[in-house]
Amino acid sequence: MLGALKRGLGPLSGELGIHVCGGRGRHSRRTPDELLLVGDRTGIDGAALGKASRLVAKVDSAAVQDGFDLYLHGFIVADDGRWVVVQQGMNGDRRQARRYHWLSEGLESFVDQPHAAIDGCNQGEIVNLADRRAIASRQGQLQLLADQGPAGILRELTRLDPPAPDAQGLLPHLVLPDHHEVRPNNVIERRLHGALAAAAEQGPKDFAELLLVPGIGARTVRALAMVAEVVHGAPCRFSDPARYSLAHGGKDRHPYPVPTRVYDHSIAVMKSAVRKAKLGQTEEFAAIRRLDEQARRLEREASGPSVEALIAEERIASHAFGGRSVFGWEPPNGEQSRRLN
Repeated sequence: MLGALKRGLGPLSGELGIHVCGGRGRHSRRTPDELLLVGDRTGIDGAALGKASRLVAKVDSAAVQDGFDLYLHGFIVADDGRWVVVQQGMNGDRRQARRYHWLSEGLESFVDQPHAAIDGCNQGEIVNLADRRAIASRQGQLQLLADQGPAGILRELTRLDPPAPDAQGLLPHLVLPDHHEVRPNNVIERRLHGALAAAAEQGPKDFAELLLVPGIGARTVRALAMVAEVVHGAPCRFSDPARYSLAHGGKDRHPYPVPTRVYDHSIAVMKSAVRKAKLGQTEEFAAIRRLDEQARRLEREASGPSVEALIAEERIASHAFGGRSVFGWEPPNGEQSRRLN
């Protein structure tokens, strides 16, 4: 979808005042350069937007360690400087994707509860240095760099989990860990030392600046967080902020076929809200915002059927809602669901 928006809106960006940058893989890495070009054309600060792009990517790949590797980074910016970022990550082992949403409006910090939303299956407890409760860990990591330097941090890290002796000596070999999480003995000490030395030399004044130091990635941040937990008693693991969305199904019938009637109605509501907002009538947008706030409040308190039961119910009712997928329209009474599953 981001690729289609980029191709479709590109020729109209001057007229519409909306610029779509980034994309998948190598296209995502060109985003800061694309934002500089947008800045040259429009007069907004392209360098600041490029820094925001890099920082958003670093937060979701290094500060939030949930097991999903980023492969898509879309940066949409308007002529007035407001922006939206949509990133997607993939966990190949679980065959699951996760989407990260950022909005410039109301964003007070890139590292303190910055997300507008994270959509995906909740993974329980994860390393989440973007959690508001992780402020002690973030400050502790900066203090470690200033007080102990690379050598002292590596000493503490070795004490946490001494590396196992190499039985093969200097013979060529390859050892792959049988676990997903990064442990101290999985870190290549030489590279970690170089990254820590670069960070110490930069002297970052806050955690956001630390993330932007070249070479500082998930493993270095994880090592710093683990040592900070021991030295300063500052935890780095908190609940996963991801929320699973069941709004409009999927074209591959997962978690259920797209309910086209619901889909069309949702688009109509949003179109109406945007049109009225342009005329100065903001009641519809305010109602949508209140509905979202109430839904989030109820999530903390309400209970009900399991996700599996909700999906099964949606599949049974799919025909009534105009259910459709790449396999065609859904027949009555979930006959196709039973046939394909």
